[in-house]
Amino acid sequence: MSSIKIECILPGNCRLGESPVWEEASNSLLFVDIPAKKVCRWDSLSQQVQQVTVDAPVSSVALRQSGGYVATIGTKFCALNWEDQSAIVLATVDKDKKNNRFNDGKVDPAGRYFAANRRSVYKLEKEEQIPDGMCIDAEGKLWVACYNGGRVIRLDPETGKRLQTVKLPVDKTTSCCFGGKDYSEMYVTCARDGIDPEGLLRQPEVGGIFKITGLGIKGIPPYPYAG
Repeated sequence: MSSIKIECILPGNCRLGESPVWEEASNSLLFVDIPAKKVCRWDSLSQQVQQVTVDAPVSSVALRQSGGYVATIGTKFCALNWEDQSAIVLATVDKDKKNNRFNDGKVDPAGRYFAANRRSVYKLEKEEQIPDGMCIDAEGKLWVACYNGGRVIRLDPETGKRLQTVKLPVDKTTSCCFGGKDYSEMYVTCARDGIDPEGLLRQPEVGGIFKITGLGIKGIPPYPYAG
C-alpha cells in the first residue's frame, strides 16, 4: 500500500472554504469561500486560481450538463457564466426570510440540484466534533470532513463503522471530494474564520486547500446539474 501524503496546494486563506468539485474537462478544482462571496477555480496544470465574486454568501457550486456552473447564492439557485462572470437566478426560496441562506448543496445521480439550510448528520465519536461536507468513493463508502476535528474519516454507510481516518494540519476541515487523474486524489477545504491568533500561529496553512494522495482508493466523477 502506498503511503498517504498530504500537501497544501493552495494557501488561499479561505475564510470558510466549502463545496470542492473536480471538473475533469479543465483539470480544475472548483470551490467556494462562503462569507467572502467567491466561487474559485484552481487549474491543476497552471496552478493558477480564478474567481468570481457574487452578491451574497455562496454555499455550493456544481457542474452544469449544458455548460458552465450552477451555485447556491444566498437563497437563490443561480447559473454561473465564468466567461462574463455573471450569475443568472434560476429560482429563489425563502424570500420572506432575509437573514437566511443555503448551507450546502449537491447534485444527485438524476441531475437534480439539492440544497438545504439544515443537514442530517451521522452520529460520530465525540472527538470527531461536527460532521460537515461529504463525498462517496468508488466502493460506495462515505468520506466525511469533521469540522473542528481536523480530519476526514471513511465510513461504511450501511453499518456506520469507521474504516479509516486521515488527519490534517488544520482544525476546521469542512468538505472533501475526489479528483485528479482517475479520481485517485482527495481535495479538502477548511475554514479560517473563528480561529484565535494562537491557533493561526499553530496552523500556518489554515484556510488553504489540501490534496491527499496515496489513499489507494478512487472516487467517482461529480454529477452535473441537468437543467
